[in-house]
Amino acid sequence: EEGAPGRRGERERNEEAPAERGPGAAFHMFVLMEDLLDKLKLLSYEKEALRRHNMRPLSRHYFALPTNPGEQFFMFCTLAAWLISKAGHPFEQPQEYDDPNAVISNVLSELRSF
Repeated sequence: EEGAPGRRGERERNEEAPAERGPGAAFHMFVLMEDLLDKLKLLSYEKEALRRHNMRPLSRHYFALPTNPGEQFFMFCTLAAWLISKAGHPFEQPQEYDDPNAVISNVLSELRSF
């Protein structure tokens, strides 16, 4: 060990790397999701977006945990289309069985036009 001080230093740096992020880093996505949900509620997403499409309200951790990727993707696209329309840009609501690549391409294209 004494003949290879670089190894010890490398090991210490690698052990410290996860600690640099802090113990709460694993929960950051949950905080972001709660902030998102608060902002959506301020915009009345339940009345304006969910009722129109007969969808359930989001849970506090809906997008933070991968449960049903297809459903989560459709909810994301529904909310994105609603937000784009709410911002004053007419945007066609994607359907559940639309090509995901085409839907994302349309959303990104519309957002670039802002």
